[in-house]
Amino acid sequence: MCSIITMRHRHRVIVTLISAATLTFAAGLARGESNGPSTLMRWSYGSPPSDEGSPLDEPLEADRPDFTESPKTVGKGVLQLEMGYTFTSDSEDGAHTAKHSFPETLLRVGVLADWLEFRAEWNYEVDQTRAGGVTDTQSGADDLIAGFKIALTQQQCCLPETGIILDLSLPTGGDAFTSGVVQPGVNYCYSWELNKKWSLSGSTAIGGAVDDVTNDPYSEFTQSLSLGHIFNEKVSSFSEFYVLSPIGADTNRPQDYFNAGFAVHINKDVQWDIRAGVGLNEAADNFFAGTGLSLRYY
Repeated sequence: MCSIITMRHRHRVIVTLISAATLTFAAGLARGESNGPSTLMRWSYGSPPSDEGSPLDEPLEADRPDFTESPKTVGKGVLQLEMGYTFTSDSEDGAHTAKHSFPETLLRVGVLADWLEFRAEWNYEVDQTRAGGVTDTQSGADDLIAGFKIALTQQQCCLPETGIILDLSLPTGGDAFTSGVVQPGVNYCYSWELNKKWSLSGSTAIGGAVDDVTNDPYSEFTQSLSLGHIFNEKVSSFSEFYVLSPIGADTNRPQDYFNAGFAVHINKDVQWDIRAGVGLNEAADNFFAGTGLSLRYY
């Protein structure tokens, strides 16, 4: 495997995460045309992958319903809106909590070049906790998250398709849900098409979070691995494991999850999804399920 990264402008985060690869700029990078390169860089290994064809001829690829983010961007001039609802149930120390999360809005807009997209996430929560016959309800918006995704490389032989998300969590949420501070995050995404039916993808991220008890901010490392399967041109599925690992939290502990689901393409620009998952350790929520819709405009 190659072991050197070569590119005109080095980014500290990218160097840390993909230091085992050799990268060069894709031809035509500076043009930023809609029919230009679909990735910022390419692997310096073997024959360069082809950029022929338009991603708009293929069904949309959403960042939902799994936890793992796709390394793909939506393409220059494309707007993609992803929305959903999730119900979460958890019981601990005699208290039962039911959470409702909606509309889980993710707005993705391709800007300047096919390999760059602007992203904005907004969500609202209603949490109901019942203990000792008394129900306490808290509701409010989560903090707004804004940033960019960069499609880094296409898959080349055993070297994965890769992308990176750089974002900021802004303290705009309700009193019960805001961190109160600006928190940066970085998410490195990668995937392999194993054959025409199966794919393997993952993401490695670190970002900000808030302790459930003390409300003090801390850093959280997340890791996921997802196995995808295509049944036909309309229906696909995934099975996924992911972990949320606090770094320096006062009381929060690591949480392990397994979830699975399906995505149905109503047409190439509309996707409906459904998923369900369970917690694998005591600190994780017991159960969650949700559904969503993704729409592409151009």
